[in-house]
Amino acid sequence: MENNKYHVALAGNPNVGKSTVFNALTGMNQHTGNWSGKTVSSAEGFFEYKDIQITLADIPGMYSLRNSSAEETTASDYIYFTETDAVIVVCDATCLERNLNLVIQITEVSPKTIICVNLLDEAESKGININLNLLSQILGVYVVGVTARDGKGLDNLLECLYKCITGDTVKSCTEIPLNKKIRDAVSEISGIIGNSLHKLPPETVAMRILENNTSFLEKAEVYENIRFADFPEIYRIKTSLTENGFTPEKISDEIISATIRKASEITVKTVSYTNTSPYLRDQRLDKIFLSRSIGIPVMIILFGVVLWITITGANYPSDLLGTFLFRIGDMMSDGLSKINAPPLLNDVLIQGIYKVVAWVVSVMLPPMAIFFPMFTLLEDLGYLPRIAFNLDHCFRCANACGKQAITMAMGFGCNACGVTGCRIIDSPRERLIAIITNSFVPCNGRFPTIIMIITMFLVTSGSFLSSLILLAVIITGVIMTLLISKLLSHTVLKGVASSYTLELPPYRKPQFIKILIRSILDRTVFVLARACTASVPCGLIIWIFANVHVRDNTILAVVADFLDPFASLMGLDGVILLAFILGFPANEIVFPVILMAYLAQGNLVEMSDTVQIHELLRAHGWNITTALCMMIFTLFHFPCATTCMTIKKETGSLRWTALSFLLPTITGIIICMIVNAVSILI
Repeated sequence: MENNKYHVALAGNPNVGKSTVFNALTGMNQHTGNWSGKTVSSAEGFFEYKDIQITLADIPGMYSLRNSSAEETTASDYIYFTETDAVIVVCDATCLERNLNLVIQITEVSPKTIICVNLLDEAESKGININLNLLSQILGVYVVGVTARDGKGLDNLLECLYKCITGDTVKSCTEIPLNKKIRDAVSEISGIIGNSLHKLPPETVAMRILENNTSFLEKAEVYENIRFADFPEIYRIKTSLTENGFTPEKISDEIISATIRKASEITVKTVSYTNTSPYLRDQRLDKIFLSRSIGIPVMIILFGVVLWITITGANYPSDLLGTFLFRIGDMMSDGLSKINAPPLLNDVLIQGIYKVVAWVVSVMLPPMAIFFPMFTLLEDLGYLPRIAFNLDHCFRCANACGKQAITMAMGFGCNACGVTGCRIIDSPRERLIAIITNSFVPCNGRFPTIIMIITMFLVTSGSFLSSLILLAVIITGVIMTLLISKLLSHTVLKGVASSYTLELPPYRKPQFIKILIRSILDRTVFVLARACTASVPCGLIIWIFANVHVRDNTILAVVADFLDPFASLMGLDGVILLAFILGFPANEIVFPVILMAYLAQGNLVEMSDTVQIHELLRAHGWNITTALCMMIFTLFHFPCATTCMTIKKETGSLRWTALSFLLPTITGIIICMIVNAVSILI
């Protein structure tokens, strides 16, 4: 402080109304910029109150001082290593318990803290009541309730801020309930280093030493002009704890758990709810959706229902759209004939390029138009983050991020959208793992082939049994995603799972109009446009392969014969393997290309009678082994051109795009060869 000028930090979780408080207090007297050495944006504002001038720094939102992202690192460093006269911590009154985790940590560091409980109006509408006076007594700091967007309570906040920064330092009376051995070690280290520290609280530094938080300790040594290596007693204490089973990782977990328990205890004492509170409704729903015993089964059932509605609901529109588009193709062909256009032009443009694009649109558009709105509906309801919560343990065991569960689920609609969705993962390493493994789950373009094989070769009747087999196929894809994620995290993408805070939003009434617009424009049209772009050259290539002859055979037949020996090792044939290669732009055209080759047609063939298709496949040597290997390779093979283009755009690297291409392909080849070898032995 100098000449009645004070420096105050404004902290809080993301989305608690911190910026609203900042704008209300500073008005137009503010500027933005970048923190020194960072690309994280900052904002500072200025205002006067009574006889003092205050500079208010709006630091990035964070959930914890134990940072996991660039924004949290910047914010926590500001709290630790910037000399502020006070810290205002903005909290969301509708979910106070989650915010108290940060509050407790900041009150340990800052001797002058004011708790600003915002959004009191929303809390009241949800039947949430907070005893602010009792909260202040428990925490030992000023607590002010406000509704910042209406300006209510801001005068009281300013008065409390004035008293806080001009009055005596008040030590928070909040103490987290640590294990006795850890607590004794913290006290002992605090006594050893206490006289050498001038700015940081000894207890806080002691806990970071026990956690072996090297990033914090390196900055603390510079800030305090101290070397912790000069205190050999600290090494003795840490060694003793390790011998008793308290590793730095276990100590960190214990401190975090103790802080969360303390936040929960304070919430129980200070927050009450009415019987009609939506909060209680959310708790009742979470007892179902987040249950250890039934949470995952409920998730599987819900996802199964979404897939069933998508697959069943898309059949009829796909047939109508296909008939319509192919009829337009016939009309265009007739038009070219009437103007005496060269037959080659008609063959290339209509029979080649147009038919492939029409097939892709008719097969992709209806399921995407159903799946993505339903997926967005679950997102709008607040259920998607709970999928990540349920599967977090599984992905952490694979040294990946729990948020990968959400991007994996998006991949069932379209792998390209799943890859784009990986942006929600903060860690670059874990984001790459999610991108590379996304195509290990089947997209809507692969489902028709898988379902057709199940119904023709594995189950002759009974939709329920077919659904169970399809669900088993999906679960196989999920398991393989976890296994490959684990493999990557131990090889080319070594590392441990990073910590992250998963915010569980309240269950909300969905906005159906916005859902339709967002899902159709942002996802469906985006993916369809890329698929059509990739399908145009594919249509030309397929036509050339099917119509250009080398001696007595088409290129299609020649290449299929060349691939046949290798394909036979996989339990397939050359035609099937070539169909996958030609289907690179879109998985939807793999099966039509197979039928076209078997029937020796010059363009794509549509056969809706499964009995006819089954007889045709049997006539060309298909059996149960062929069907199984076909289903396996449909599940595990290279991502389509649209997904590869998206991977290249998201990673900016041909190396990671190539790895994303090769990993599922090699996996599929190996599994097919094993299945084929076993079937031969049997």
